[in-house]
Amino acid sequence: QVQLVESGGGLVQAGGSLRLSCAASGRTSDSVPMGWFRQAPGEEREFVASISWSGAVIFYADSVKGRFTISRDNAKNTVYLQMNSLKPEDTAVYYCAADPEGNWRRSQDWGSWGQGTQVTVSS
Repeated sequence: QVQLVESGGGLVQAGGSLRLSCAASGRTSDSVPMGWFRQAPGEEREFVASISWSGAVIFYADSVKGRFTISRDNAKNTVYLQMNSLKPEDTAVYYCAADPEGNWRRSQDWGSWGQGTQVTVSS
């Protein structure tokens, strides 16, 4: 099991930027794929981005492509989500996830989750 703790959420105006961080600990925390999902009120949890343990394989949701960047620092066991050009529709609780099996875009296929961090984008 990998333990995950997110930070960096907050309130920002449309067009602004935020950087989320996710610190991982536990067995194999530096060698598993990691990802970000988000969940808005009344909506299902949706895929945002994922990154392989080496950083060589990265996927993005179409809705964030070109605006968000996922990266990781394995020496610090930390994954980041740089969010630029934020829109009100990006408002959600953002969750860090680790250790997927199967389809990385399906939340059901991820084994470990953080507690989430709120991102609110005002218009």
